[in-house]
Amino acid sequence: MKLQDFELIGERVKIIPLTEEHTNALFKAGQHEGIWDYMPRNVSNINDMKELVKEALSDKKKGTSLPFVIMDLQFNEIVGSTRFINIHLKDAHLEIGWTWLNPKVWRTRVNSECKYLLLNYCFEQANLNRVQFKADERNIRSLQAIERIGAQREGILRKDRILPDGFIRNTVYYSIIKEEWLDVKKRLESFLSKSIHH
Repeated sequence: MKLQDFELIGERVKIIPLTEEHTNALFKAGQHEGIWDYMPRNVSNINDMKELVKEALSDKKKGTSLPFVIMDLQFNEIVGSTRFINIHLKDAHLEIGWTWLNPKVWRTRVNSECKYLLLNYCFEQANLNRVQFKADERNIRSLQAIERIGAQREGILRKDRILPDGFIRNTVYYSIIKEEWLDVKKRLESFLSKSIHH
C-alpha cells in the first residue's frame, strides 16, 4: 500500500482528500461546542481551524497521516473530517481517528457509511492486518459508536494525553483485525440497508 490520495463515494457520503481550500467549509461545519469537548485541540475561531488543517497537511507530507473531509451528498456540503493516522505500512496497520461530524448528521447513516468505506478500503484495497480506533474514556458517544461497528476493546492507556483544558485523559483502544472484517462488514451493511432512506 502506498500512501496516496483517493476518494471514496457512498450513497450519502463522499470522502475527499483534505486541502487548504476546505478550511472555511470545515470551520462552518465545526461550529458546535460539543464537537470539540474531547478532541486533542479546540476550534473556537477560523485561525484554530487554519492551524488544524495546516497541521494535518504537514503530517500528511511526513507520511504519518492521510486527512479527509466528509461531504454529505444529501445536502451537498462538508459536514466533518476524518483521518488515517499512526500509519505503519511496514506492519500493515493504521488508525482511523480525528473523526468529527456536525451534530446535524449525528445518528444518521453518515458515520456508519464513512466507517464502512474507510474500513473496506483498509482491508480490501490496502490489505491491512489491523485498523485501530481510540477515544477519551469519558466520551461515551464515541465509545458506543466504535463498539456498535464491532471493534474489539483492547484496553485503556491511563493518563495518556493532556488536553487543551489541562485534563489528563485515559484513552480507550479498540481494533478490528483482518480476520474480523467480514463480520464487521456484514454488520455495517445491515445498518446501512436499514437506514437507506435517512
